[in-house]
Amino acid sequence: MSVTSRYREAWEGFWREAPHGQGAVFWDSEPMLTVGLHLAVYEPHLADFELPLLDLGCGNGTQTRFLTDRFTRVVGADLSPAALERAREADPEGAAEYELLDCAEKSEVEELHAKLGDANVYMRGVLHQCDADDRQTLVDGIATLIGQRGRAFLVELSQDARPILMGLAQSTEGPPPKLRPVLEHGIAPGEVADSALPVYLSAAGLQVLGSGELPLTTTEYTADGTRIVLPSKWVVVAQQR
Repeated sequence: MSVTSRYREAWEGFWREAPHGQGAVFWDSEPMLTVGLHLAVYEPHLADFELPLLDLGCGNGTQTRFLTDRFTRVVGADLSPAALERAREADPEGAAEYELLDCAEKSEVEELHAKLGDANVYMRGVLHQCDADDRQTLVDGIATLIGQRGRAFLVELSQDARPILMGLAQSTEGPPPKLRPVLEHGIAPGEVADSALPVYLSAAGLQVLGSGELPLTTTEYTADGTRIVLPSKWVVVAQQR
């Protein structure tokens, strides 16, 4: 089985079994605490608001639906059919479009770019949950999707999040309920070193327009009732000129 096939099956299994409803999975936080914060730093860098906005790794579409209030055309893309089925069910009016896409498959990326043209891309926490052998290809795919006019916003857990996650996973009570299925399906969050992202971006021909740090709020709580918030880093990138 190829790396990508194993990754795809892990996500399909996760979404088939995940409980329904917004906030039921570990990272499915309220949009005002996630994409709402991200747009504040993303939008000033956008060159063309009329381009489609592609929510890459959209999962069940919580953030995608929020984006439809801000952009004319929003497309949610994910490699899991089960995730997209949930996204469509939660969007009965079809405010967004949904596409099955593995961004580590060059032919699929080129096909979607041919369909959409250049796009602005929003991606939250996909790279650090991706198999190591696919990471450069995924970033290369983002470069293809944004083309010459688009801008991509990428937010990933910082390496400081890994010991927090490992501590939760190895606690005497066992992992928190919403983290447990992530680990059980072989999805290992927090695997990308902070120094690796600039290397991936440079190799893909992307330049950084802005960067910073923001808390990544989860839907889970510790035993004492404290909401679990993980450190993350964000970048806005464009094709090198």
